[in-house]
Amino acid sequence: MTLKLGGKEALPLVQGGMGVGISAHRLAGAVAAAGCVGTISSVDLRRLHPDLLRETLRSRDRAAIERANLVALEREVRAARELSGGRGAIAVNVMRAVSQYPEYVRTACASGADAIVVGAGLAMDLPELARDWPKVALVPIVSEARAAALIVRKWLRKGRAPDAIVVEHPRYAGGHLGATRLEEVADERFDFERVLPEIRRTLHEVGLDADTIPLIAAGGINSPARARAARQAGAAAVQAGTPFAVTEEGDAHPNFKRVLAGARAEDIVVFMSVAGLPARAVRTPWLDNYLKKEEILRRRAKKRRECTLGWDCLAQCGLRDGLPQAGQFCIDHHLAAALRGDVDRGLFFRGSEPVPFGAEIRPVADLVRFYLEEAP
Repeated sequence: MTLKLGGKEALPLVQGGMGVGISAHRLAGAVAAAGCVGTISSVDLRRLHPDLLRETLRSRDRAAIERANLVALEREVRAARELSGGRGAIAVNVMRAVSQYPEYVRTACASGADAIVVGAGLAMDLPELARDWPKVALVPIVSEARAAALIVRKWLRKGRAPDAIVVEHPRYAGGHLGATRLEEVADERFDFERVLPEIRRTLHEVGLDADTIPLIAAGGINSPARARAARQAGAAAVQAGTPFAVTEEGDAHPNFKRVLAGARAEDIVVFMSVAGLPARAVRTPWLDNYLKKEEILRRRAKKRRECTLGWDCLAQCGLRDGLPQAGQFCIDHHLAAALRGDVDRGLFFRGSEPVPFGAEIRPVADLVRFYLEEAP
């Protein structure tokens, strides 16, 4: 079985996008070289490039920071393509919620990405943004059939259908989750056995051949058995994030990998992120302290004059915009700390399930063999 994305074919295993800087060219290139889909997370990639970081780390020049991030994204896509040797596919994950969303999409397309994957919001305008690159596969991330229906109908009016759809289960996934409230994260409507057939019916109802639009199951896929169960429920491929983040080729600091690989179930917590979505992460000293004060901070929320880092990474930010229903911290600051391996100050997004090799840090090739050993 192969996964077709635009003009590319890959094995039915996708590495999820993880920012800030966790899945960049080393990881995505290695996954693609193994014949699968490697994914670069587009957000704030300047942090992986010393020259760009020197120029902008203490700057409050938003335009300069945004330019640096676009340069970094172009470098990362080209480097991943070189590492892949033409095998597999290179995707770029772009959060709809980030302020540079349109520029990230266009830069990723122009730099040679094979696919654009968009989550953390409904990618209604993605076909327009990628209009000049018709061979680039367009892949929305959803968690339920209703969101898929909205996107597909909107896209069809623009003359475009999704090349694939990632269906992410909030009960298991890491990072920003596809539920709107904390109490919805474990709702049964997100179960693959229910949502995958619902999305296929939706595709059929709007006149599409559901078999030509692969559904990619994401969240909790940490074994060949779970991958097989997802395929039996209707998935054409599966996506994993955390298991790839802790591989040798993962772009983050070794401390980051140790934190994710060693996390126990009781160490993993769901809370409200600054983007106003539930999020799942490891309970580190900083996060534990924040959660103790969260209710007080949210009651005191008020609009600030400017972003704490000066570049407004999110289009809507709970801290900057004084939104009491959202988190009250600087997400970019704490994700960057995690990238550096700062266990005390970092925000370590993670899925809910144990990783396949426990505390062992193994190469991407081992993980690919592990997942695909039972694939048809």
